[in-house]
Amino acid sequence: MTDFDFRKAGTAVLQTELNALVQLEQYINENFVKACQLILAASGKVVVMGMGKSGHIGNKIAATLASTGTSSFFVHPGEASHGDLGMIGKGDVVLAISNSGETSEVLLLLPVVKRRGITLITMTGNPVSSMARLAQVNLCIKVPKEACPIGLAPTSSTTATLVMGDALAVALMQAKGFTIDDFALSHPGGPLGRKLLLHISDVMHTGNALPTVFVDESLRNALLEVSAKGLGMTGVIDNTGTICGIFTDGDLRRLLDQRYDLHSTLIGNVMSINPTCVNAKLLAAEGLKLMEEKKINGLLVTDNNKLVGALNMHDLLKAGVM
Repeated sequence: MTDFDFRKAGTAVLQTELNALVQLEQYINENFVKACQLILAASGKVVVMGMGKSGHIGNKIAATLASTGTSSFFVHPGEASHGDLGMIGKGDVVLAISNSGETSEVLLLLPVVKRRGITLITMTGNPVSSMARLAQVNLCIKVPKEACPIGLAPTSSTTATLVMGDALAVALMQAKGFTIDDFALSHPGGPLGRKLLLHISDVMHTGNALPTVFVDESLRNALLEVSAKGLGMTGVIDNTGTICGIFTDGDLRRLLDQRYDLHSTLIGNVMSINPTCVNAKLLAAEGLKLMEEKKINGLLVTDNNKLVGALNMHDLLKAGVM
């Protein structure tokens, strides 16, 4: 066993499954178009069902459809025959998956589905199977051979099924004009949700927490403001609230070698002009990208050139954007 070539065996699997996917392209045909049209025209949900490995793949397909704008859920055929069939209603589309097209647990349900006038789409490796004949449209997922050397374990066939499901979901997503904002609403949890949903306005400091000094105030006052607000910077404004510049920890370090009187020096004479400013509606993730590109640690937030907020890297880190 120690002499067994695991890399060769693994590579052979990849090649077999890659070949299966190449062959799958021929089945993105008029049946695929019709399946997409039936789902788009439906007023209900896509109900996916399958047994065994087809069921596992079906679960994933249902999840992909749901997260890309096509309402969908998975029903186990065994549970469906004992009451869960009631979850399927008028306007729904049933997507039934079976490589052989002869899975008894699924076939048992299809006459009821047909009798209730529910649209039936099947995915099978046999276009003349019992399931395929019952369907309004069958998506063929036939593969030349399984990657399993004894040809029994579902390998290439389940890969082909998953990819066909992805093709269906993405085609529908594009047809519906599903946007990144729509995607965010389906993924509010975790880092992905935070990156897609969180805006600058959600994390910026405002009001009394906003570091601000007037352009004619002393350098001493600016240093006190930087220290008190803890953002490593302060915005510098005129008496109308219009942004004039910024003073940061970095600016202070550059001043250390020069003899400036803290009380008599005006902040307007030592501030950095043309600071990087953003709108509060910008995604926090875009703000992070901007800071990384410009190699800065903070941003001022403006509205019509009026200072309304500020944030730094620590705020984005705390919010889970980084």
